[in-house]
Amino acid sequence: MNDIIKSITTTAKGLSITFKHLFVSHKRRGVLPVSDSNYFKQLEGTNTIQYPHQKLPVPEVGRYQLDVEMDDCIVCDLCAKVCPVNCIDIEAIKATEAIGQTSDGTTKRLYAAKFDIDMAKCMYCGLCTIVCPTECITMTNQYDKSVVDIKDLNYQFSDMTPEFAAEKRREFEQQQAERQAAKLAAMQKKEGSA
Repeated sequence: MNDIIKSITTTAKGLSITFKHLFVSHKRRGVLPVSDSNYFKQLEGTNTIQYPHQKLPVPEVGRYQLDVEMDDCIVCDLCAKVCPVNCIDIEAIKATEAIGQTSDGTTKRLYAAKFDIDMAKCMYCGLCTIVCPTECITMTNQYDKSVVDIKDLNYQFSDMTPEFAAEKRREFEQQQAERQAAKLAAMQKKEGSA
């Protein structure tokens, strides 16, 4: 009998809170920016943020969308190696000579034929941003990346065309073949003189 009385009183208490909010919720709050100091002190009206007109302030250290500054990337592959879910896919092509410098003065010796990040797999741990020696991979404050097709969450940062990539591969292979031929010629000359 005590259980029945207890269940009725707790149900009545819950319903009273629900009805109280039901009758108050028809009042709409004025749209204030969330950054307003009075925003969280409003006690009447709906409690829902009116997105996209209102947005919660994004913390400065928030972990959201990844972005890569390709001009500063040395294609070291550390971000792909440290990623626990393998959402970063990098394909590097060795250059025949130095191809430039990053903003911090690091010499670039690799082309990024492919630099893709699959944000559908990303767990937003931030490890890739920590290990990057040139700090070219960062997390932005953009958190709303709603898409219809999950394939749209695969971001491609490399702007190298397949034709240009094939040309750079041929140049590197040709350089390696020339070096190998020069080594072979030097060895034959050394054996001939001995």
